[in-house]
Amino acid sequence: HAELNSSGAQIPEPSAFSASGHRRDGDCARTRGGAPMAEAARKQRSPAAPRPVRCIVKLGGAAITNKGKLESIDEESLRSACAQLRQAMSESDGTAPEKVRGMDWSRRPGDPADPVVDAEGFAGMAGLGLDSNFVVVHGAGSFGHFQASRSGVHKGGLHSTLVKAGFVATRISVTSLNQEIVRALAREGIPSVGMSPFACGWSTQRRDLASANASQIIESLHAGFVPVLHGDAVLDESLDCTILSGDVIIRHLAQLLTPKYVVFLMFMEYMTVLQLTQMQYFSKR
Repeated sequence: HAELNSSGAQIPEPSAFSASGHRRDGDCARTRGGAPMAEAARKQRSPAAPRPVRCIVKLGGAAITNKGKLESIDEESLRSACAQLRQAMSESDGTAPEKVRGMDWSRRPGDPADPVVDAEGFAGMAGLGLDSNFVVVHGAGSFGHFQASRSGVHKGGLHSTLVKAGFVATRISVTSLNQEIVRALAREGIPSVGMSPFACGWSTQRRDLASANASQIIESLHAGFVPVLHGDAVLDESLDCTILSGDVIIRHLAQLLTPKYVVFLMFMEYMTVLQLTQMQYFSKR
């Protein structure tokens, strides 16, 4: 079965990619002054370099979905995780309760009335009172796995109509979960924006990350948004297509953005050696 959180792809060392996502080799990886291209790219995008990322948060698929039921979200767990994220971002001293102004202004199926929009409240705020310098990456859980495994997307071969159809079906599933997570964060007043690796141009070479343009992520952080990424079906230079896991994404972003913390929210009965190794690696950063 295809697993969006266990592709086993190897990630190059931090110097192997620039912030624009292109591979760098040898002397070409540096500017004339010797500064890494990643740093040069950051300076070119804005005269003021963005603040260091405070935290990358991984929401495990099993922690926020019901893995035994196809495309089923664990609403209580997701709501709790989003509330805890808001608390972690809050700049208040905690002595007085905060009023949460939600940003999900869309009507959901079955809602009895139109959403309430506190336009005057937002207009009168000097700021959100949040340190939004976070990145969220989530797993697929009960979304995407069924479609990917039935069609063999992870094996590649877009000449097959089954694989091509499965690629579309997998992306429909995982992006629908991404939208629901963005909405849950927005209901907590967190200015979150969904970002799909496929749409951002990320790709692989025999399942190893080959191109990972992070400029949109960095610019969104600089603008005060919280990027929300997910495991995705992507194009592969050798296999035509494959699955890019959330674990691979979070490792690459941790190497590129060097956050102060990397936090994993998981639900598991056991932990593999690989997961233990990854957690030890991040805990030492």
